[in-house]
Amino acid sequence: MANLDTGAQVAQAETFRQYLPDLSTPRFQRIAECDAYSHAAEALVHKRPPWLYGLLQHWMSLLKEPYRGVTNDGTVRHGLFKLRDEGIPIAAIAAAADAVIAKLGPEQRKKTLLHVDNLEGWRTWSNPEFLISDKGVRLDELSEDLRNAVLKVLEASLSAEGYQKALGAMRVNHFLGELVNAHKVMNEFSYNFVLFGLPSTDAPWGYSFYGHHLCLSVFFYGPQIVVSPWFTGAEPNIIDEGPYKGTRILYEEDRLGLQLMQSLSQEDKDKAQTYKNMKDDKMPKGRWNHDDQRHLLGAYRDNRTVPYEGIVVSSLSEAQQALVLGVLEQYLLYLPARSRALKLQDCRDWLHETYFSWIGGYGDADAFYFRIQSPVVIVEFDHHSGVFLTNTEPKRFHIHTLLRTPHRGDYGMALRELRRPAFEGEVNQDYVWEG
Repeated sequence: MANLDTGAQVAQAETFRQYLPDLSTPRFQRIAECDAYSHAAEALVHKRPPWLYGLLQHWMSLLKEPYRGVTNDGTVRHGLFKLRDEGIPIAAIAAAADAVIAKLGPEQRKKTLLHVDNLEGWRTWSNPEFLISDKGVRLDELSEDLRNAVLKVLEASLSAEGYQKALGAMRVNHFLGELVNAHKVMNEFSYNFVLFGLPSTDAPWGYSFYGHHLCLSVFFYGPQIVVSPWFTGAEPNIIDEGPYKGTRILYEEDRLGLQLMQSLSQEDKDKAQTYKNMKDDKMPKGRWNHDDQRHLLGAYRDNRTVPYEGIVVSSLSEAQQALVLGVLEQYLLYLPARSRALKLQDCRDWLHETYFSWIGGYGDADAFYFRIQSPVVIVEFDHHSGVFLTNTEPKRFHIHTLLRTPHRGDYGMALRELRRPAFEGEVNQDYVWEG
């Protein structure tokens, strides 16, 4: 494990083990006896806990809205995204997905192979441990051979660093399941995998991989990839015992975000800081909720309008702008190297319309939230209070992060509305597909 800087040492001083729950309470006695399906029934059928059931009802109402995409003012801006050759190994990725299909049984195929334009399927990912949308195959129910084949799809399509990050999130989830005796609900393989469209080297297709604290929406169109939206979280964000001891995720996002905020002048800090407290009396109704806390663009928030706030990045020094891009590069880590470089250049091109906003303190041990938002990317970072651990205030060891691509960029929607030239030399006139 890498050496910690001074700020990280302060943040790590308050260990998560101070907040381990009493496993003899009814909640933890119940979850210890549950599998994924009986645990989901707690929320869906028995409506426990009531706040979560209420959230699920709200999610279903959001799902009924036709997909429009996230915007900053309610108006979708077109022409932001273009078809391009990102050089991804699409043949190897498609072959890995074909290998999964070849191993699926008839019933598994029915649940796992959905149409590429099945937007309800794309949009029904979620990050709580409750299995809300039971589609595809669940990895902890598969043979080792089939499970490894699914993981090969992730390995083939993500960067090496991004794949390790995903594995880290899965292993941290397993560690949490062990800490709270809920291993049948939360484990290294408690994730669903579903394919959209048939694997192809030139036609649109993709997959969704989702479960507690890790949700990836991955879309391919020829040599181009979109990984958006995605969610990655951890409670706690470090494993301190067992075979994966030393695994730690989301530290760089935490470190760089705080470094950026601390580098600002006091005047710029005041511009960036929209609220001083993590749950601030000045927040309007709905700015904080029990589940997402300060996040605005979590599961089912595909059409949300999120106005710009904070400080415009182009007004910062070159060194501070480089820190912003450093944060964004961490959020683009799932992308293969060339795709990541191209996307980072997209972000660089829009620094004049990129906003950095902050909630909470900015001392070395403070919990905080930040958002970086532009026409081509939105990232959020939030320290949470305990869900399974008992800390009632946000702590640095419980982290939620996410990325969205506004203006219909999520799920590759902006790209699938364009037509790639059918043969070399054809002029791409951005025809809209019909039929």
